[in-house]
Amino acid sequence: MIRHFKQPKKFYRNVFALMVPMVLQNIITHTVGLADTFMVGMLGEQYLAAMPIAMVPLFIVMIFSFGVQSGTSILVAQYWGKKDLSVINRVLGVALYVVTAVTVTCALIMYFFPHQILSLVTNETHLVEIAAPYARITAFSMALSSISMLYFACHRSIENPRLGVIILSISACFSIFWNWVLIFGNLGFPALGIQGAAISTLSARTLEVVIVAVHAFTNRRFRVKIGLLLKPGVAIFRDFMKYSLPVLFNEALWGAGAMAFPVIFGHMSGAQTILAAYNISSNLERIFGVAMFACGGASAVIIGREIGAGRKGLAESYTKTLTALAFTLGLGSGVLLMIVRFTILEPLVFPLYNLSAEAAAAATIMLTIYAFILPLRAMSVTMGIGALRGGGDVKAFMLIDVGTLYLIALPLAIAAGLVLELSIGFVYGALLADEVAKTTLIYLRVRSRKWIHDVTRKQIE
Repeated sequence: MIRHFKQPKKFYRNVFALMVPMVLQNIITHTVGLADTFMVGMLGEQYLAAMPIAMVPLFIVMIFSFGVQSGTSILVAQYWGKKDLSVINRVLGVALYVVTAVTVTCALIMYFFPHQILSLVTNETHLVEIAAPYARITAFSMALSSISMLYFACHRSIENPRLGVIILSISACFSIFWNWVLIFGNLGFPALGIQGAAISTLSARTLEVVIVAVHAFTNRRFRVKIGLLLKPGVAIFRDFMKYSLPVLFNEALWGAGAMAFPVIFGHMSGAQTILAAYNISSNLERIFGVAMFACGGASAVIIGREIGAGRKGLAESYTKTLTALAFTLGLGSGVLLMIVRFTILEPLVFPLYNLSAEAAAAATIMLTIYAFILPLRAMSVTMGIGALRGGGDVKAFMLIDVGTLYLIALPLAIAAGLVLELSIGFVYGALLADEVAKTTLIYLRVRSRKWIHDVTRKQIE
């Protein structure tokens, strides 16, 4: 593995110049989620358990939005290699049409039918009653967030990841402050509880979109041209569909499968305790996975850029180095998570959430299992999202990513949790059991060298 790290210093400066802002952006995003969870958790365990129920259908919207971002990034990164900003405008235009239409439609459905949708997640009616008002408002936050995150993804692909950090830092401070005000009724405002968390999030997302709109038409690096944005052209639409639809299907199917996680937990014995633990552990997992996803995101930009510029040999060499780097980062993140678990989480953090002893124990088990799987997951993210997607090999990655989830993880988890009624450790371990097969299959695909595709056009119709 050591020989794979032999690259010029310029390469590593480029990697970390992309990764560091991505890490900061993810930390900011997940810290806001953790702050929401912490403040809502102070209201009681039932409110903490209600949040993941509300987020299950919204998670599908978020996954779809991420799919559009990923599909957009494939094209943008390669056209950035050609320095063709006019086509990047067209790609962004198609993506905005798609993501806005879908997310706004989903938000309206959630607004008018929250109880019916959330009842599919759990049979705990008192949790549905708590979650419904939160879900109705947060659905529109997701729609707004999809627009700003798409714009940030575009700028990441043109090697400007700092933009997302700056704007999200502003909206994060705004969100956390208004959480404190509206959840608990500070500064003379009414105490709105979990609904206050939803309102503050919606306000923060609105602020984000306003800042993005101003930046899009005033910055010098990539000025949005309204004519190209509104009329992207048939050729780019076809390319977007060709390379983005597999990604969208991938993320939608993966999201539907991931939505089954809290559904399985919600139908196990002691559902409220398990869901509360899952809410906390999933937020902490995202924070400790930021380096892993930043490495994957940076890899997609670098590999896509090299392929678009016609340097396929460098793309292969960089893939080996980035995979080795991802394994190292995943191992380090797992070790750090275990250190934090024993020194901070168990003695200091978990008691602040007013968790029962059973919920705290369940959260600890989930985090421990996640820590051990992190090195493999980091490799699969970098090779999958970075190399296969960055190289335009979207169908192969879709088959591997979705296939291992539906054929390995979910059947094992359903059998463990709902048939055999095993403990949460076995069920959560089953949900992560697909990672070994996934990493192996992605590695074999990368070794085959069949994943490199130039997706750019020499001439736009």
